[in-house]
Amino acid sequence: MRPNQFVGTWRLVSWEMRNTNGYVSYPYGKDAIGYLIYTEEGYMSVMIMSANRPRFASNKIFGGTTEERAAATETYMSYGGKYEIKGNQVIHRIEVSIFPNWVGLDQKRFFEFRENQLLLSTPTLKISDQKQTGHLIWQRQNNSKLSIKNSKLTSS
Repeated sequence: MRPNQFVGTWRLVSWEMRNTNGYVSYPYGKDAIGYLIYTEEGYMSVMIMSANRPRFASNKIFGGTTEERAAATETYMSYGGKYEIKGNQVIHRIEVSIFPNWVGLDQKRFFEFRENQLLLSTPTLKISDQKQTGHLIWQRQNNSKLSIKNSKLTSS
């Protein structure tokens, strides 16, 4: 593995949760949308959401009813921080998260690269009294180099 093989932007292809009985579920639906970003400086960020999330009645970013805000957090997850590669695992050291209990914790993922895809899987988790593993497939996005010309950010 090249040291910078993780670096770049990845788009979610699929996210499955599989239990020990072979049952497969999709936490945010089969059409979930997401991005995973790794930087050369050792930082990462992930955002995943359900497609077609209901919009708030208000256009104010801090508006929305209690029910609207609850539905928004039930259909979206994100976290970020530093990452470290150890053997066949990438360790996400969480510094910010929509789920406050994850801040300060590590999330370990087993990884495999296949052509332009990154396959991540979780260790066995206990969710709702069932042992499950998460399996995410990410597609590398075309990298465009950014440069600053005449004080404007441009893509080349």
